[in-house]
Amino acid sequence: MSGGSLDVSKAGNALWLVKVPKYVADKWDNAPGSLDVGKIKVTNTIPGKRPDISLHLSEAVLCLDGEKNNEPIPKSFKLDVSHFTSQTMVALSEHRMSYNPDAVVQETDRLAILGKISQKLECRPIGDKVYMDLKKEAIRKAHIPTRQVQKLDKVVQNFKPISDHKHNIEYNEKKKSEGKKARDDKDAVMAMLFKAFEKHQYYNIKDLVTLTKQPVVYLKEILKEVCNYNLKHPHKNMWELKPEYRHYKEQEDNETN
Repeated sequence: MSGGSLDVSKAGNALWLVKVPKYVADKWDNAPGSLDVGKIKVTNTIPGKRPDISLHLSEAVLCLDGEKNNEPIPKSFKLDVSHFTSQTMVALSEHRMSYNPDAVVQETDRLAILGKISQKLECRPIGDKVYMDLKKEAIRKAHIPTRQVQKLDKVVQNFKPISDHKHNIEYNEKKKSEGKKARDDKDAVMAMLFKAFEKHQYYNIKDLVTLTKQPVVYLKEILKEVCNYNLKHPHKNMWELKPEYRHYKEQEDNETN
């Protein structure tokens, strides 16, 4: 956090880091700050033997409504000491200051070290009837299908129909147009092509379809026999007669001579 201050006055405090179930954390999140949420009980403090540690929630917390679970939850839990390495862990608290437009100097956010983690514990519920009922209900809910068939008494229209996509419209119009074109005899189509190429040396496929009124696929089959397809500029993507079919050029040369 940039520009803030760090309070280390409580850095020497020894703290326990306790992992609790989600339904307990849900209750605690909804508890007011002044409410007693529970008590920790330590028994069997014999030297050299690990003590028994338990957590007991207060009745006030048990009566609170959780955001995700309003069913009864266990009251008592056993706290098991978990493996804790030699790493250094601390608990921090952050207090963000609100912006004051009238202040000459704005107060900076405050960050404080509440203490050092000395023990890690895991909260395990005691297997009583309340806990077993809670787990049974959780298993039941987990097996409810996310998608279910629902019978409707009337038509429900929750979306507005849109017009067909542009590329689909163009494709259907093209298909409809080509479907009406009948294939002429191959020799007749070639005659039309030779006549067209007597006027111009290069044509694109669109113009040839217009001149011959033939389906594109059928026309391309014939063009591949008598024409070359240009892939380079200046006549890229255009068709021209193969050299052996350019008789009109020979005629032009003879007339010139």
